[in-house]
Amino acid sequence: MNVRVQRSRTTAAVAVVAVAAGALVACSTAEDQVPSIGYAVDTVLTTYNANTVDGAASAARQAFPRVQTGFGYVGPEGEALADNDVGGMSVVPGDVLTVSYTIAPQATYSDGVPMTCDDLVLTWAANSGRFVAGENDLPLFDAASSAGYRDIERVDCVPGSKDATVVYRAGRNYDGWRSLFGATDLLPSHVAARVAGVPNVVDPILSGDLAAVGRIAEFWNTGWNLVPGQIDTSLLPSNGPYRVDSYTQEDGLVLVANESWWGVPPETERIVVWPKGTDVAARATEGDLEVVDHGAGGDIPSDGFERTDFPSHGVEQLTFATSGSLASSAARRALAACVPREQLFEGVGHPGYDESAGIGSAVVDSRLVRPSALLYGPVAATADGRYRQADVAASTTERNNADLDSLAVRIGYLAPDPRRAQIVADIAAACAPAGITVTDAGSPDFSPSALRTGAVDAVLGATASASGPSGAVSEEAARYSVHSGNGSNVGGYTNGRIDAIVDELATAPSAGTVLSLATEGERILWNEMPSLPLFNQPRTLAVADGMTNVVANPTVAGAGWNMDRWILHR
Repeated sequence: MNVRVQRSRTTAAVAVVAVAAGALVACSTAEDQVPSIGYAVDTVLTTYNANTVDGAASAARQAFPRVQTGFGYVGPEGEALADNDVGGMSVVPGDVLTVSYTIAPQATYSDGVPMTCDDLVLTWAANSGRFVAGENDLPLFDAASSAGYRDIERVDCVPGSKDATVVYRAGRNYDGWRSLFGATDLLPSHVAARVAGVPNVVDPILSGDLAAVGRIAEFWNTGWNLVPGQIDTSLLPSNGPYRVDSYTQEDGLVLVANESWWGVPPETERIVVWPKGTDVAARATEGDLEVVDHGAGGDIPSDGFERTDFPSHGVEQLTFATSGSLASSAARRALAACVPREQLFEGVGHPGYDESAGIGSAVVDSRLVRPSALLYGPVAATADGRYRQADVAASTTERNNADLDSLAVRIGYLAPDPRRAQIVADIAAACAPAGITVTDAGSPDFSPSALRTGAVDAVLGATASASGPSGAVSEEAARYSVHSGNGSNVGGYTNGRIDAIVDELATAPSAGTVLSLATEGERILWNEMPSLPLFNQPRTLAVADGMTNVVANPTVAGAGWNMDRWILHR
């Protein structure tokens, strides 16, 4: 990863005083002056469940990777790494992919309840898309993605056991199985069972008791929502180094060392997470912040901080509705044709890092293959240089093909965000001559589900419509966001051939097959235009002087992936 490091500080003497003052202020609200680190993230923190549609777009994956541990975590190289503190996993020999999971004997939640295979069953059920109800067979669980979990035939689990066997469907040897049941994926199933009024989640899920599963799903969807000043910590037990202590508008989300954690204790006893809406400059001046993990272009502190700018594995993109004003593919192509992608990249897409880098160094032309992959070049060539510059003539022709005298498009994103506001303004200026009126619909309470409800016509966000960090080495999050029925497919795009291509790509075919499938898929997607990729999302990490072990992570996990190792030298 190529980065530019910018060192900005006052004199050494002043910096030392600033760090010392920050340390005193940062821990002044904690009892007995407990050592504390402030951590600012760039999206809202509205749920303990990072797996719902809106939860996946929130800061949950930045805030909770060391609160909700699993069998793996996403490291700074973008790959899933095993977390042996939780337990072990191994493939059982055979023609059908079968994985055995063993939870560590000492693995216990902060409320004293053991971690069991019940947690894996709930995770699989919630994300599999298998449980539906109603005339339209709508999923009971509002899961963001079914990638991988949809390929699991069953999870063998005796309620309360430490062992589980995950059996995949014949012919569905999911390539990314190591990334499943990872950090922020596993949630305390005993809490869901208690609220739903069942002895355990395993029996109703495995027996197909839809009435009971419906109650479990209702809690899973909204029961872990977080409202500052109104949280119930009995619903939020932790199986990681930290647990949630409190959450208020004034004092942020307070994570404290989990006394029941069986692994290596965290280096710092208290982390305060400051979500979107925090006055970062004021908090930094007051000494309440030591780590700022934001999209580029935001309010990043300078004096007394070391700044790193880097491209993310996530791709900044527009996701279009497939109803309303953009119901026709011609209307979507009309909008795409007037979006000045190269101008946007040059203006806001690559601040501060090496333009010769393989990732983050150009406009992105594929939705199915990441820019750093070996096959990206030939797959991206499918775009054939189209949709790079604003083409008023092509845009007008497509608008006429859609039989529209004019076209009005509302682009939504989580505001305030100066970079995204600039993107929308540039698109509006470029599209106006083509008879397309683009309106900035960014708001502080925006979520991707606004596209599903028709409140906006397009979402400006990262991979799978995430507002904050996104992406990994695996392309599954991006691919399944164009798969019909997947929660992150907020635009409602449906194409049977694309579904088949995405499903086949998930089972690790040969490089030649990947090239053939992805190229065919991109031809379809450039024609039907359910989304328009722009560039790798630019990110910024600012770390206060005196901090160690803070490592930039250009993935969905953000800098919080190893927060239990952070140290502020006072």
